Amino acid sequence: MELHDVWFVLIAVLWTGYFFLEGFDFGVGVLTRLLARDRAEKRVLINTIGPVWDGNEVWLLTAGGATFAAFPEWYATLFSGFYLPLLAILVCLIVRGVAFEYRAKRPEENWQRNWETAIFWTSLLPAFLWGVAFGNIVRGVKLDADFEYVGTVWDLLNPYALLGGLVTLTLFTFHGTVFTALKTVGEIRERARKLALKVGLVTAVLALVFLVWTQSESGDGASLVALGVAVASLVAALGANQAGREGWSFTLSGVTIVAAVAMLFLTLFPNVMPSTLDPEWSLTVTNASSGPYTLKIMTWLAVIATPLVLLYQGWTYWVFRKRIGTQHIADPVH
Repeated sequence: MELHDVWFVLIAVLWTGYFFLEGFDFGVGVLTRLLARDRAEKRVLINTIGPVWDGNEVWLLTAGGATFAAFPEWYATLFSGFYLPLLAILVCLIVRGVAFEYRAKRPEENWQRNWETAIFWTSLLPAFLWGVAFGNIVRGVKLDADFEYVGTVWDLLNPYALLGGLVTLTLFTFHGTVFTALKTVGEIRERARKLALKVGLVTAVLALVFLVWTQSESGDGASLVALGVAVASLVAALGANQAGREGWSFTLSGVTIVAAVAMLFLTLFPNVMPSTLDPEWSLTVTNASSGPYTLKIMTWLAVIATPLVLLYQGWTYWVFRKRIGTQHIADPVH
């Protein structure tokens, strides 16, 4: 196994970690409009992810940086061809971070309500757009002989990619709903469990269609196994939710995300961005990668830094592991 193959796997792991972690806090952001009934419940939802949302985004920065260093040609083509949707995601993430920090800085109700609205939309839009982006990466785009994207933004809004966007939106919302049930007490916990069943059923239908479509287009035996794991774990997550086993439900919804992302990368390899104009013009792990020396240095840095990051982030989740409810909100107005 060559180093560029290793880094393809590592980048897949980074994106998987990002979608697993950022997925549930995107979902919680969507729930501030779908689940919360008053200001106090919105504050409970925001507080469930308050200590961890910014740490979750580190996985995105690391995935982007690793792609830039290990596969510069892939990075250049991706960020130039997908400029508008990726810019929209970036703006959403910036506004979302500001909204979390600024919401409670002033007591006026309009001020707080506007920032809560921003949290909702800047959680919903990236959750959808990431699915559109990865749908296009797996499906392939119009690359010419110079590995440059020659399509338009409208070419990215094809049925397969839009379905991928709906899958990530509903899957992240389901992931956030079971996380809410795991992290809260009282009435909001019970409503979260009931909503998880409804969202989970919609997710199961959309995900099954999308994954079967993916398998039929470019799947193999390994991706078929990943598809089976994704479907089985999603069904099991629904069952655990109905049984009141929130921990298992959250874990299994996470397994669903891991298996689904793994399936996409398995169908993609050895390409990193297929060309729909000519297969010979596709970007692969070979023609898009950096030199062996660069990859070797990156590998040593990853071996040293990755365990430290995992330990720190795990410690953060352990410290803030307790459930919260409206009774823990000292002043519901602010």
